[in-house]
Parts: sequence; structure tokens; C-alpha cells
Amino acid sequence: MKKNILFLFTLILLSCSKDDFSEQSIESKIVVEGWIEEGDYAQVLLSSSIPVTDVIDSTNVLNHVIRSAKITISDGETSEVLRVKNDKNRVPPFVYFGSALMGEAGKQYSLRIEYLNRVVEAVTTIPKSVQLKSAEYIKKNVADTTGYVFVNFEDPVNEKNYYQIATRIEGKESIFVPAFYGNLDDKNFTKSAVSVQVNRGVLLFPKTVFTPYFVDGDVIYVKLRTQNKDALDFWNSWQNEIVNSRNPIYPANTSLKSNIKGGIGIWAGYGKSILVAKYAQKTEPI
Repeated sequence: MKKNILFLFTLILLSCSKDDFSEQSIESKIVVEGWIEEGDYAQVLLSSSIPVTDVIDSTNVLNHVIRSAKITISDGETSEVLRVKNDKNRVPPFVYFGSALMGEAGKQYSLRIEYLNRVVEAVTTIPKSVQLKSAEYIKKNVADTTGYVFVNFEDPVNEKNYYQIATRIEGKESIFVPAFYGNLDDKNFTKSAVSVQVNRGVLLFPKTVFTPYFVDGDVIYVKLRTQNKDALDFWNSWQNEIVNSRNPIYPANTSLKSNIKGGIGIWAGYGKSILVAKYAQKTEPI
């Protein structure tokens, strides 16, 4: 599915007075949200950091988007320079994308970004996908009009795995949004058969009022991603900033984990499995 970009975290607030690269290059940072999934092509969002004193709205977001960088992806044998396109379903509506180098489990992928006098680099691998067994929309009471999604999957025995769960509501969201507390480390599982409640995550500039649950009639796509430890650490640190910050969308400081050399953010490889949540004719056990 092409529109699987995560909600935009790439405009991280930093304590700097300006973001003009030519005048304040020491203070401004290049911020990266990039990934390549098994069976799909690389996608990258690129921006400069936003000062904490700036107003955060869709107009200012556009002012910090970087659209003229050279981004090269390589698997060690084949390289590809990503192109940039305009997608009106996204905020900001620009994404660098690949079309030749498809992600394969077990392979390593390098990222190189060249912008003005800067070079930003990172390396990741794609872990093997783990398949979702089921995804169900379940309510506490039959009379309720809201509920949560519960997913089931088998965590492979004798393998180390890290996961991320994300959802997308058809007609309401054009992207997959990481679930709240949806980053999982299999060291916390007591058995290989895993059942998890999925809570809706926060979407940047939502078209409707945010609620942490789903409602009757929603067509809910659920994605189970396998990820590496650096991606797990990044997303956990991002979530901690959201929970502990006064700002519900942007992290308030620069304590995010990152695997980006010369910038901040994440370059990650993911395995994936996607299901549409089925309506369960039962209520959640209480």
C-alpha cells in the first residue's frame, strides 16, 4: 500500500533562534523520517528543525520542508536516487520516493542525503515479517458505538523481535498512524501467542477531533511491522516526549534516540503484515 507514511514527526522542535541554513547552520538540523519496507520502495520525509519560538501550523510546516536534496539509497550492489513528488493527501505534501530498489528481508540499506554543504547518512536492515493471525474490532458492551482493535500473532520462538502496530481508518486517514503504546519488545511476552489491544495514535493536523478509540462503521486497516532495536528506541523516545510534553504533537526537546549521522530522526527497515479488522460479535472480556 503506497500511502503508508507515518504521521509527520520530522519537524521536531529545537531550541534555536533561526532555521535559515545559510545564516544559522550550526543551530538548524536536518530532520529525517525515512523507511523501506519488505516488498515496497523507500520513502523519505525531509525538513529543517523548527525553533521552539515559532508557531506550529500547516503553513509554517511547509516553510521548513526540504524539497531539493539529493537522496541516494543503496543495498551495496544497486543504488537509486529518489525522486520527490507532491501528494495532497499528506501534510506537508512532499515525499521522496523510490521506484527501483524494492525492500527485501535480511538486506542492508544505506541512506545518503546531500543538501547544500551537508551530508547525512544512515544504515538499516529489514527484519523478516511476522504475519498477523487476526484483527478484530471489539466493544465492551453491545450497546456501545465505540471500541478497540485486538490483534493476534505468533512471536517466533528463539528469535529476537521488535514490533510496531499502526492503523489507518479508510476515508478518515490517508496514512498509517502508529498506535499509542504500540511499540513492542518480545522480551515482555510470556508466550509465543500474542494478543494486544490497539489504541488509536495521534495524527498530525487531523481533519476530525482525535479520539483514542474506533467507532462503529470504521473500516480499520491494521499493520504489524517488525523493526530493529534502533527504530524501537526512536519510537519509544518519541512517544515518551508526547506523553510528557505539554505539546501533544511535537516533542519538546532533543532527547529523541536517532540513528542518523549528521542529522536527527530515523532511517528504518521494516517487515510488514496488513489485515482489515473484522467486527467481532462479542464484547471485550472484563
